[in-house]
Amino acid sequence: MQREKNLRILTYIIVISFAAIWILPLLWMLSTALKPESQVIAWPIEIIPKEVTFDNFYDIIFDSPRTPILRWFFNSFFVSTATTFLVLAVDSLAAYAYARLEFKGKNVLFWLLMATMMVPPVTNLIPNYLIMDRLGWIDSYQALIFPQVAAVFGVFLMRQFFIGLPSELEDAAYIDGCNRFQIFYIIALPMAKPALIALGLFTFRASWNAFLWPLIITNSAKMRPLTPGLRLLQSNFMTEFGKLMAGAFISAVPVIIIFIIAQKYFVKGIALTGMKG
Repeated sequence: MQREKNLRILTYIIVISFAAIWILPLLWMLSTALKPESQVIAWPIEIIPKEVTFDNFYDIIFDSPRTPILRWFFNSFFVSTATTFLVLAVDSLAAYAYARLEFKGKNVLFWLLMATMMVPPVTNLIPNYLIMDRLGWIDSYQALIFPQVAAVFGVFLMRQFFIGLPSELEDAAYIDGCNRFQIFYIIALPMAKPALIALGLFTFRASWNAFLWPLIITNSAKMRPLTPGLRLLQSNFMTEFGKLMAGAFISAVPVIIIFIIAQKYFVKGIALTGMKG
């Protein structure tokens, strides 16, 4: 009993340590955002602000025409939400086909698809840019959304879940007169809810935090999502760190809230997708 108690205490210490490592940068970001600029650069460093001010948040939201942060926030939310829904639709259909259908060359095609995960994403920047230019989509929502939809990781994640579904469910549905798409939509998809939520969280976070591609494909400030938009808060001559941290905190909060709300399904989805290979 004593050994189990000591092991439990050690586990708690490790978990709390990792939680502190994760949350301390966020607290530091908030602390800096609530300081006046003179206090931000003061030495020695003060973790708890002597003077709390919300001027940094007010300035970047309402009083800075070169940083339309509300528009950037809308762009990020719209692009991330649209990308997530499209990825879930496309990847779940492809994953179900690879997991439950039989067709010639299925395994070869699947492993060729998996091999593309080893290609660095940066190598696709120029081809994707040329395609967007040919389509006339430069500086548009389409250019921000569609290049992210071909998510190979999502196909792999969903396939692992669909492989674990009992074949008896499909047999029963066939007997009841369902076709293949009805089986997918009525039976497989509702059962894949934890995996869908896990994939949705991965996709939303990746799209929300995307920096390089949105920075390249957008020209006007009004089309930029929040993450590359914050780059405008940095100047060649002076960076106002309080305002920069305020913008970064606003950028971080939505993803944290979504993860806290859906963390139960996220953990369950990751566990279930690893049941069977």
